[in-house]
Amino acid sequence: MSRAPRRPPAERRAELSAAARDLALAEGLAAVTLRGVAARAGVASALVSHYYPAMDELVASSFSAVVGAELEEVRTLLDASTGPTARMAALLSTLLDGSRDDVTLVWVEAWALGRRNEALAAAVREQMDAWQELILGILDEGIAAGEFTVEDPAQTAWQLLGMIDGLNAQALVRSGAVGDRAPALARAVEPMLGLRGGALT
Repeated sequence: MSRAPRRPPAERRAELSAAARDLALAEGLAAVTLRGVAARAGVASALVSHYYPAMDELVASSFSAVVGAELEEVRTLLDASTGPTARMAALLSTLLDGSRDDVTLVWVEAWALGRRNEALAAAVREQMDAWQELILGILDEGIAAGEFTVEDPAQTAWQLLGMIDGLNAQALVRSGAVGDRAPALARAVEPMLGLRGGALT
């Protein structure tokens, strides 16, 4: 491999970070290795290790970059919906339509790899908290507007997040029936929120 051209340290770190993020999204978090990132960026492995001597931290930051971008994208999408019921319907629809399976794979691998990577585990907890807060915000808005009836909004937000994650994780290896994830979960969620049947579909 030819020697990589010199670049300012901040620019080089950003380049390697972007390569790691793109690699995680394309091939999964397990692909974010010293050699994998070097090949993706077109540099020597030694250059990667120079800027990121602790690969665990690069794996963690790659995870955060991928799932953080999705969270911001979903927030923007929800802002276009009027009212908490419409926002909840949009949330379920966009997260369960099968178009985000690449991000789901990153999540699934992060849960597993985080058992031996504390930096990654901390990043996973932070992002899970952020998603729970997003869902909780919709629930609180719905309760205040008189649209939802929920006894424990915080716990319900965690339950909804677990249901979404579980269905998406299963879909990675389940053949067929991908399109029925959102309506199936919507029917289960409606009574949890005190909504009439069909309100979320």
